[in-house]
This record gives sequence, C-alpha cells and structure tokens, in this order.
Amino acid sequence: MKYANVVSTVAVAAALLALAVALVQPSHQQTTAVNNNNLGRVRPSWPPNVHANVRTDFNPEISTPQISDTAFIHPFAVVIGDCHIGKMVMVAPTAVCRGDEGTPIHVGDYSNMQDGVVIHALETTENGTIIDGRRFTSDGIRLAGKDGGDDGAFSEGYAVWVGDRTSLAHGAMIHGPAWIGNDTFVGMEAMIFNAKIGNNVAVGVSSTITGGVAIPDGRFVPPGSVITTQEQADSLPSRIGSPYEDTNKAVIHVNENLAEGYDGLGLEELARQREAQMEEGMMETAGNSSGGS
Repeated sequence: MKYANVVSTVAVAAALLALAVALVQPSHQQTTAVNNNNLGRVRPSWPPNVHANVRTDFNPEISTPQISDTAFIHPFAVVIGDCHIGKMVMVAPTAVCRGDEGTPIHVGDYSNMQDGVVIHALETTENGTIIDGRRFTSDGIRLAGKDGGDDGAFSEGYAVWVGDRTSLAHGAMIHGPAWIGNDTFVGMEAMIFNAKIGNNVAVGVSSTITGGVAIPDGRFVPPGSVITTQEQADSLPSRIGSPYEDTNKAVIHVNENLAEGYDGLGLEELARQREAQMEEGMMETAGNSSGGS
C-alpha cells in the first residue's frame, strides 16, 4: 500500500512536470493576431500561458493578446485576452496582464512588468452599454462615454494604458481605469487604481494613488504615500533632485537587456533538463521507499 501511494504520487508529479514543460514550449496551433503600428510583428503562436479571454455578458468580445516578437513573456507569467505588449517589453515570472474584464490593456515599448506585477481593470461595458469614465485615450484623456459625447472615442480607448519606457517594479498593482505616461517608475508594492500618472514621474515603494487623481508630469511620490485628492497630487515635489531621480533610466537599461537575453535563451531546453533531474530524484525516492511495508 505504501509503495502504491508513492507510485501514485510520482505519477501525479510527473504529469505536473509535463504541464510545466508544455508551458515553455511554443504551441503548434496557429493563432490569429492583428498587427498594431506600435507593436511591430506579432508571433504566430504562443504557449498556453498566453491565451484568449472567455466571452462574458460584460465582455462579449474574445481577443487574443497582441505581443511584439521582441517582447519576452516568462513561462510563469500570464497574458490573457485584450492585452497589447510592445517592443522589448520584459514580463517577468508571476507577472499578470489580464485583459478579460476591463479592456483593452496597453503596455508600451521598452517597458517592463517585474515579478508579481498585476495589470487588470474594472469592466468597461455592461450588457453592451458603455460605463462612463472607465477608459482613457492614448494621450491620457479620460473618456466620459456615451453620456459625455465620447461614444466613438470610447471604443478606441484603453482601460489601462502604460506608456513607453515605463517600469512597473516587483509586486506593483495597476488596476484600471488607469493611465501611466512615458518614462515613469512605479515602485515595488505600489497600487494605482482609478488614477492618471504623468510622464517622467517616480512613484515610491508601497504608495497608493487612487480616487480619480492625476499626478502631474515630473513629480515624485515619496515611499508610502497615500494620494487620494487632487490637492495632494498637485503639491507633490519634483522628481528632479529626489532619491528616485535616475531610477527609471537604470531599471529600463537592465530590463531591456534581460528581455533580449532571455528571449534567446531557450527556456524549453532548461525546463526539459529540470524535468529529467526531478523525475530521476522522485524515482530514487520511490525506489528507496519500496523496501518498506
């Protein structure tokens, strides 16, 4: 009985390992993807951790992620639905871009989503009706929707927009409606919800920005800040001269190199090697255990 339990455990573990390998191996099924001027070419296929959303009453459109062929999506990151990932974007392990509720989501060229980053958004339509204020234009104008006369523009807007050369550090949460400009740094464990963050902004670690506020260009949000009013946002100091003045430039440099390097690494071969090592170890354990009653 003890031996049977061990064998069963090994079988389950082997199945899980096979699934892990499948995640890093390219899918052989061709996916349809529309080119976007901001994205360059789109890869013909992606592994199972990159897939379309499901149809719901609040989001009846099924969309496949649009990902530049120069971006790197780690096998243990997840990209779902109407997410647009630009050139040389680094999407690290456990990062999630989930375009299945509020849509679409845009991550600009040379930006990065570090470990544990989550990008998601409140639904933008309900039963085919536009929900006012849930999308931004690409240049940061919040769209009022049908009631505000923005019906046509709303269909072209974004539930979350992350600009070019912008860093989302470990554990940051960006929950739409949200707009983040170019050359901006969002620190570890920061939370941005229902807010606009300008260009060249530095958001310190563990900060919270919400309440419909707009952080002006070039500001510094000190670590641990809670910004919920426009008065607070307008009184923030300049990024220039702050401890975070050059942080984003350095982070972008690192993540561009990582995106390029990991993209050509051949992670599927590493996964196969790890699988073989783990299976060998489990079989040795099973063999040692089989001597007992």
